[in-house]
Amino acid sequence: MKERVTPFQLFILVLSIYVISAMAASLLLTLPPELNRLLQYMDYIVCFFFFIDFCQRFMRAESKLAYMRWGWIDLLACIPAGLFQGARMFRVVQVLRVLRAVKSMEMIWRLLFRNRAEGVFASAATATVLLVAFGAITMLMVESPNPASPIETAEDALWWAIVTVTTVGYGDYYPVTTLGRVVAVLLMIGGVGLFGSFAAYISSIFIADDSERESREARAQRDMTRALHHQIRELTDEVRELRKRLDQMHDAPTRSSLTSEEEKRPDRDS
Repeated sequence: MKERVTPFQLFILVLSIYVISAMAASLLLTLPPELNRLLQYMDYIVCFFFFIDFCQRFMRAESKLAYMRWGWIDLLACIPAGLFQGARMFRVVQVLRVLRAVKSMEMIWRLLFRNRAEGVFASAATATVLLVAFGAITMLMVESPNPASPIETAEDALWWAIVTVTTVGYGDYYPVTTLGRVVAVLLMIGGVGLFGSFAAYISSIFIADDSERESREARAQRDMTRALHHQIRELTDEVRELRKRLDQMHDAPTRSSLTSEEEKRPDRDS
């Protein structure tokens, strides 16, 4: 099955690489229980996007049965690793399949800038998920050992990362260490830029609608002008034909009179 790469596919590719990296870390390293729980929560979020990707592929497929010959890999990759450990293998296959379709970095840039609105949205969505993931992981590792920090569990770290990256800032959870505050500043700066990109994407949708309407109106006007030009040409041809016939009708009596005079002329000569 030929892979059709879109900006959303690149987003899924980055998420797949992240999930595989997180699973490798959980297998090769001894992580604290709360960090393992945080990785599991992030796995649920990523699997949600995997399922959206599967639904899009399934709906776009011309033959659903032909798609499911390989689409079952996408479906199994949507299952969280905590529920089905074999899903890890299918995620590796998913990454290799998309990497095979992406021939070079030039192709990635071309995909992102072919439709700038979609490219910006895919890039911003990827950066948002990665910021939340790494911000929550870093904050949990830095803050949880400190007894004065309110961020102690995986839920606290994930909630804090989401609230901070969206620049809401409830203030119920906050870092108390210097490194934690540095991470918070970086996350807030990244969140301002990312949600500014989302706002620009929403604006581009309305601008695209206006541009599309103007394009349709201009196309209709061109078609009308072309039709009028065609009708004018037809009318011009008809007027020329009528004028030609009138000239022929006007010349016919003249020719007949000249002929009769020529016929009478020899009689006079004789």
